[in-house]
Amino acid sequence: MRVVLQRVSSASVTISGRVTGSIEKGYLLLAGWTHGDSVAQNAWMAEKIAGLRLFSDAEGKMNLALADVGGAVLVVSQFTLYGDTEKGRRPSFIAAAKPEEAIPLYEDFVAQLRKTGLKVETGEFGAMMDVALVNDGPVTLVLERGAA
Repeated sequence: MRVVLQRVSSASVTISGRVTGSIEKGYLLLAGWTHGDSVAQNAWMAEKIAGLRLFSDAEGKMNLALADVGGAVLVVSQFTLYGDTEKGRRPSFIAAAKPEEAIPLYEDFVAQLRKTGLKVETGEFGAMMDVALVNDGPVTLVLERGAA
């Protein structure tokens, strides 16, 4: 499982002119799964994200978690995180989990994030989405958790 986390001042997802998810302060999460990933990675990742201290305290140090600042998350499925560009000019997505495997993992990941008490908004799995964001910092992390 891979997640690209971007700390944002705001972010939204629009599909065919309809906003499906929108947050103010928080994290935009681009999430992808590979073959053999499971709900165990989702649970670990949700707890990790909820506990990360990426917001500044009164002294300007990254010391506050999402809940401390009343933040939210916007989750966008992103199979292209498993794109391989080593050969040729067109990426191969063979390492990305197929929809029948990835959709239940995506839905479980969203549920795991909600279990942490965070406000969670989403895009729509498999849809062509316009993602808008104001990157705060910028702060961007790549989080990865392989099968145990």
